[in-house]
This record gives sequence, structure tokens and C-alpha cells, in this order.
Amino acid sequence: MEGISSLTQNMAPQTQSLVFKVRRNPQELVTPAKPTPKEFKLLSDIDDQTSLRSLTPLVTIYRNNPSMEGKDPVEIIREALSKTLVFYYPFAGRLRNGPNGKLMVDCTGEGVIFIEADADVTLDQFGIDLHPPFPCFDQLLYDVPGSDGILDSPLLLIQVTRLKCGGFIFAVRLNHAMCDAIGMSQFMKGLAEIARGEPKPFILPVWHRELLCARNPPKVTFIHNEYQKPPHDNNNNNFILQHSSFFFGPNELDAIRRLLPYHHSKSTTSDILTAFLWRCRTLALQPENPNHEFRLLYILNARYGRCSFNPPLPEGFYGNAFVSPAAISTGEKLCNNPLEYALELMKEAKSKGTEEYVHSVADLMVIKGRPSYFYNDVGYLEVSDLTKARFRDVDFGWGKAVYGGATQGYFSSILYVSYTNSKGVEGIMALTSLPTKAMERFEKELDDLFKTKDKSQILRSHI
Repeated sequence: MEGISSLTQNMAPQTQSLVFKVRRNPQELVTPAKPTPKEFKLLSDIDDQTSLRSLTPLVTIYRNNPSMEGKDPVEIIREALSKTLVFYYPFAGRLRNGPNGKLMVDCTGEGVIFIEADADVTLDQFGIDLHPPFPCFDQLLYDVPGSDGILDSPLLLIQVTRLKCGGFIFAVRLNHAMCDAIGMSQFMKGLAEIARGEPKPFILPVWHRELLCARNPPKVTFIHNEYQKPPHDNNNNNFILQHSSFFFGPNELDAIRRLLPYHHSKSTTSDILTAFLWRCRTLALQPENPNHEFRLLYILNARYGRCSFNPPLPEGFYGNAFVSPAAISTGEKLCNNPLEYALELMKEAKSKGTEEYVHSVADLMVIKGRPSYFYNDVGYLEVSDLTKARFRDVDFGWGKAVYGGATQGYFSSILYVSYTNSKGVEGIMALTSLPTKAMERFEKELDDLFKTKDKSQILRSHI
């Protein structure tokens, strides 16, 4: 999504250390608390991309709050979910194929999957710093057999797991075609507001997917490298992945900034971190062919910044509203040039991100038949900054989440989430995955720059 990555690849995680048991009640369907319209709603041509026909997990984690003693998060969230679906009733429907294969929502009111669970573990057992990758996450978000279809299946699967310490974990799997990270955060905050006793969400949902549909007639006005097939064939990813999280606080970000000449030193934090990690990842992968193409897709959202619409997309719009302009370099140039080379390529790609670019992508989907990204290519990397989604602000009554956001990174993506470490330092947690040997080289690149004696200050965890 803005971009939350949601890929299924032939890569297996390493053994996890913490093991615990989860007792789940039989799954149920939670339906809207009141009758809702029975209708079909078309998705936009941004929603309807082949690359977004996927399922995406998210998680928010909460500590025990003595002021909520005697209150059950499962019951509160279940009841609030039913009420929230009155406002977000398309989520209670099912996706269908419409004319020419275009996706539409059949607003049937059938409901979303809800699972009540209990785990014999405390938050402290997860470690002093609580962040991905989480051990036994498949127990905290159960994959109900037969529920993982893009079409004709529930659009949300939610599991609320009580912990021995009185805390709880809210995990959700969503159909990415329905919304992006900002849209899902809006839904979750609305759900939390109703859980706290509000009669309706503070921000009411708005559909208006036609705003991001192709024009008539469609007209592609940009070269969209992000959808073009790479000039080489390197899709061999039959290797074991190591999933890792890396924390970048003010000290680490300043160290990266010092690598740049003065005229680039005022670049945004997200820009310099992305350029740095793109280059580090390429170095770690050690491309055998110096001319192998490495492609960085940086997600830009049409709700704000250069891509923002005039007039703006309406408040409450929760559909997918992002594009991913691509920066391209050979591996040799990316590795042998200083950091400013990667940064300049990325800034040039981002400069394309305008309202017209968004319309051009929507038109491309119609003209070219929904082309997809090339996730399986070793040179492909998508970076998604989820910090603006503010998943940690989702408060069901127990206070803000101690962690909120993606559950792990992927080989083809790096995800940024807001994070405060155990020392109270605020920063960015970068989630990614690499083959084991490449991850070792990636970590060494960071060690060589930061030269920290305490490796845990940078390398938060890995599985």
C-alpha cells in the first residue's frame, strides 16, 4: 500500500525464537449493524491495477491500561466494527469482475471475518523494543482456509488477540484493491472512535472513485518506466529470506546527511534515507552483471505534495491514490558513484509526480490492459513511507499503539513506519528482507557508516 507491499514469493523465513500458543474461537462474519445499500460500486482505474490485487497485513499493538480494567477489547471492537461497517458498507461486500474484467464492489452486506483469540504470552516477552518481524505472526493473524481470494471473498479479516499481560493485538488483512495505507488508517481510526463511544467516525468516508478513473478518451502523457519489463531476465529468487528491521534516529540520519554535498544536505529525511538504502541494498546484492538494471519506485500520494489534486481529493476519500515513478540505474553506476548520484536520480523521478501523472497512470491501465510491476526481478525496489498513515494513533480506548503499521518488509520493498525506541528516541523503522548473505553485507554497510559499538542501536531485530 501507499503502497503496502503484499507479495507471495518463494522465500522462507528463518527459525523464530519466541514460541507461544494462541487459542482461537471459530471465525465469524460481522455484518453492518443497520441495513445498508445493496448496490454495485466501481473501483477506480488506480484501484484496479493488477499489482494491487493482493492481500495486505497490518498490526497495532496495545499495552494493558489499568483504567480499562474489566473491559474486553474483543467485545468492544466487535461491536464497534458492526457499527463502523454501516458507514464503510462497501467493506462488507465482495469484489466481482465487471465488464472487461474491471473490478467492482458488490455491496451485499455479507460482512467481514472476525476472530477472537487469546495468547499465553506477554508483550514483554516480545522484547524491550516491540517491532517487526514478529514471531509466530501467523498465529496472530490466522489465514482462514478459503478466505484468501481477491474475488468473492471477505474484504477484511480481523483478529483481536488478548495477551496474558492485559494488552492485546489488533491484526487485519485487507484487500489492497479497496484502499491504500492512508485509506485503511482512516477506517481504523473511525473504528477506534466508535469503540471509544463516538456515534460516528470523525471523518466520514467518501467513495468518489470516479475521480481516479481514466479520462475519455484516455491519453498517456508520460513514459511509465515503473510498468515496463526490465531488459534482462533475472527472476531467480529461490533463496531463504532474512526479515529485518532497522531503526534510524536523528544520529543515524545526520550521519547519512553528512555524506551529501551541501546543496543536497537540506533534502527531506525520506529522500536521503531512500537514496541511501537503495544504494546499500544494491551493494549488498552484488550484481554479477554490471549493466543489470536497478529500478527504484518511490510511492507518491495524490492527497498531498506534488501529486495533490486541484481541487483536492475530498476529505474522507479512502481509495488507492498513489503512483510510483521510477528511478533507473545500472548496478555498476549505483554502486560506484557517491550517494548524491542515487539521490539525484530519485529526485528526478519524483519530480514527475503531478496530478497529470496520476491521470496518465489511470489512462495507461485502460490502454495497456492493467500492466503490473515486476516484483520478482532482483533489481526492483519499491519504497513506501507509511509514517503519514500514523497507525500508532489508532486508539480503541487503551491509549495509542506501542507499534502500528506493516508486519514485515519484503525482498522487493522497503517500508517506513514511525517508531519510538525503548530510550524514547523517535525515528523511522525501515522494514525489508534480503537473502541471508546479502543481509549480512547490508548490515555491514550500516555498521561501516555508523561505527556504533552497540549494534542493537541500529539493527533492531531480524528473523
